[in-house]
Amino acid sequence: MDLHCEEVNQMNRKEFIQKVGWVFEHSPWVASAAWENIPFESREHLLQKMIDIVQNAEESMQLALLRAHPDLGTRLQMSEISQKEQAGAGLDQLTKEEFEDFVFLNQQYVGKFKFPFIMAVKGQRKESILAAMKQRVHNTYNEEFNIALLEVYKIAGFRLNDIFVG
Repeated sequence: MDLHCEEVNQMNRKEFIQKVGWVFEHSPWVASAAWENIPFESREHLLQKMIDIVQNAEESMQLALLRAHPDLGTRLQMSEISQKEQAGAGLDQLTKEEFEDFVFLNQQYVGKFKFPFIMAVKGQRKESILAAMKQRVHNTYNEEFNIALLEVYKIAGFRLNDIFVG
């Protein structure tokens, strides 16, 4: 799907949510609120508006957004786009031991933070993701909540890059 900014600016709310709403994992409320800001000058302007919406949302909405993300490397049910992103980082080709490491770290992480470990995996490898998990599980809740949101913004940016032309 190749979108141009002019095309996006002509969309009604329903079309906009259908075409752009998926960039924030299972959270079309972000796109719905962003639509109120049409026209957008660029893909970057759209992304910044969407980030602003999330940053200004109630903490319960931010937490719901974080919880909408799949666990990395555990083969649990996830969106098609998340499957492709994880496959690009080699998370679909884990050895039995690596899989067990991911499951253990995910359980430890979710047990501590009550949301899944989130990392923009584009350009990453399974080894760097596992190393980040091992390090980040020791963060405080507030540190990790903020890091997870920043990673969500990176993911949304990558996804918008993939669908926008120009």
